[in-house]
Amino acid sequence: MRRRLTPPTFPVFIISLILAVLAVVSMFTSVPVVGHYLAAHRFWVMTAAYVILFIGVVFDGL
Repeated sequence: MRRRLTPPTFPVFIISLILAVLAVVSMFTSVPVVGHYLAAHRFWVMTAAYVILFIGVVFDGL
């Protein structure tokens, strides 16, 4: 069984990109609105960004 990978849609890509950038930026500075959450859960925010991107690539139409 061969799986065909597709590029993610633009909104999925932007959401995963924003989450990844927020996780990286939170290492160097405080993010105003969600900074307290990002500082405590940076790893999981970055993991969520990659899981969202993975889902967008594996499933067609997302």
